[in-house]
Amino acid sequence: MSKTEHGRIVQMPEVQMSGLDRFFLISERGSSLRTEIVAGVTTWLTMAYILFLNPQILGLVTDRDGVALGFAQVLTVTALVAGVATLAMGIYARYPFAIASGLGLNGFVAFTLVASNGLSWPEAMGVIVIEGLIITALVLTGFREAVLNAIPMDLKRAIGIGIGLFLMIIGLVNAGIVVAGTGTLITLTSDLTTLRMLVFAVGLATAAVLVARGTKGGLLISILVATVIGIVINEIWGDGAIWAAVGPGVGKIPDTFVDSPDFGLVGKFNFGVFDTLGFVAAIVPIFAVMLSDFFDTMGTAVGLGEEAGLLEEDGRLPGMNRVLLVDSLAAAAGGAASASSNTTFIESAAGIGEGGRTGLASVVTGALFLLCLFISPLAGVIPPEATAPVLVVVGYFMMRAVVDIDWRDPAIGIPALLTIGMMPFTYSITNGVGAGFVSYTAIKILQGKVRDVHPLMYVVSAGFVFYFLKGVLA
Repeated sequence: MSKTEHGRIVQMPEVQMSGLDRFFLISERGSSLRTEIVAGVTTWLTMAYILFLNPQILGLVTDRDGVALGFAQVLTVTALVAGVATLAMGIYARYPFAIASGLGLNGFVAFTLVASNGLSWPEAMGVIVIEGLIITALVLTGFREAVLNAIPMDLKRAIGIGIGLFLMIIGLVNAGIVVAGTGTLITLTSDLTTLRMLVFAVGLATAAVLVARGTKGGLLISILVATVIGIVINEIWGDGAIWAAVGPGVGKIPDTFVDSPDFGLVGKFNFGVFDTLGFVAAIVPIFAVMLSDFFDTMGTAVGLGEEAGLLEEDGRLPGMNRVLLVDSLAAAAGGAASASSNTTFIESAAGIGEGGRTGLASVVTGALFLLCLFISPLAGVIPPEATAPVLVVVGYFMMRAVVDIDWRDPAIGIPALLTIGMMPFTYSITNGVGAGFVSYTAIKILQGKVRDVHPLMYVVSAGFVFYFLKGVLA
């Protein structure tokens, strides 16, 4: 590449750009440098809430020693592990999948391991390190990828569709549009006339129109527009208190843009769970969190790969073992840093919706997480109603695969339906995957088609039966 400067031909750094292109396969996957940057920023904006929600959840419980995790400390390690792990996903696995502290998993650590089982915070985080290392071993032996490859293609499609519905529900919940109901699973909120609802409505309308028009960066633009409107509304009509209950600084012009990180929680873990609970009793919570982590990531990776058009004809994601290895090590790293288990986020679909197809998008997202070690006040400005519309629109993107499932065959249609329905209705990817696996295996056995089921599906289905019944057995 060259340009004319003062009458001379000047060579541009074509080698560097082509090297970046070759490394991340940007052109090969039909993307561009601009698209990947926009996708990375969009994913980060959609996930930034975890920086403040994770400290809130982990900070709700005091352990048996009277220790409570400080907000600033947890925010620091949340940003640190998310940034490093997402960079690893981008550079090593080369996919646009972002990683951060998993919702649900952090609740399990706080309310089950610490509050119910009486573990100290270092012991609870040690459980996460153990399960992360076990899953890493399963990846290195090829077992985790073998399980993924044993799943029928239509069930893989159903996982992606279920995640799409799950994203939509998360978006509506984050926006406050739907809430837990009395007599029903969920219901509309009692008041749709609030200023927060207005921010969501503007954001959703902006996202929908821009996507319908095919505008590049439409989802990112919608987040920025809704955030600016939220700040204006909050400052002019809300006396700066509209989002006061959500977190400090949300919907406000920050007083400061820089803050100092606190790394005091890094390395604060131990394996005392076996002394506190006994060896046999300690196995149950380790297995429970491991099973959830194991299949959450598998389901998420398949769904995101399907939406990005990166799956092969047999439903395999090239280089899947690299994705699983990074995710497994991130789980252990989350425990080692007291950030709770880190896992691949379904919100990565927001960046994929913007056209992100390569690891460069994850590099951008990871770099922004690391910047949040110092500029966390700026990340805290974004209202949940500004990112919620993106999740709803991305849910539409992922729902489009529903036409590819063979609904005429009840043996696959019923498991697919259970997979799709259980995810949003139980707020768990793992529950949806488990319901699909168990029902598929059971139907095939009752049909007398035992050989149609991969042997690993029997093993995993048996594990899920235990997973679903463990509460009854206890």
